[in-house]
Amino acid sequence: MRGKGAAGLACLLLAALLTGCRGQAGTPVGDARPTPATTSGYGAEFLAVGGCSSFGTTSFTEVPCTSERAAARVVARYDGVAADGPSCPATTDFVLHISARAATGDEDGDGAVAQGYACMRDLEPPHPGDPGGGGGPRTIPGDCVYASGAGQVRETPCDGSGGHRPQYRITRATAERDDCPASTVLYVELGGSRPVGCARRV
Repeated sequence: MRGKGAAGLACLLLAALLTGCRGQAGTPVGDARPTPATTSGYGAEFLAVGGCSSFGTTSFTEVPCTSERAAARVVARYDGVAADGPSCPATTDFVLHISARAATGDEDGDGAVAQGYACMRDLEPPHPGDPGGGGGPRTIPGDCVYASGAGQVRETPCDGSGGHRPQYRITRATAERDDCPASTVLYVELGGSRPVGCARRV
């Protein structure tokens, strides 16, 4: 994780762009790619719900949603660590993790930035978080996966536009394996109240 230091503070300023899913067959988990961010003074809270961020190859910055630099909108914002907090909405495209930052370390000194995470949705398609889109921090019904190794699967676009051909499609989320249809050949752990993804061959 790359960080941006402020005098006397070990301030890590943002974080991880979660794309793709991988894990044991039936247990996809997010791939983290660190990306730093800087505050810009827009809004009362850094990356509040409805706020927007720019997108770059080296950093994210909060910008007005009317800016030509705006690339993604915050659809949900939670305090704390993502692993311990609520899940992002199902069609979230990526997640930004925000490390705590003291008011004295803020660019303009107008307030502290609390540790948390922002669930982001791109302003324009394609949307990797949509069912079958091939990415996003969550695996949901409609998504496709391929076998990436012994007992492992990864998400890939259902339309075949990714680097790997889809082999299975998750057709339903259920509470128990026994609730899956007879055509199910792979069980994918989704989390939440319906943690079992029922997948069939494509």
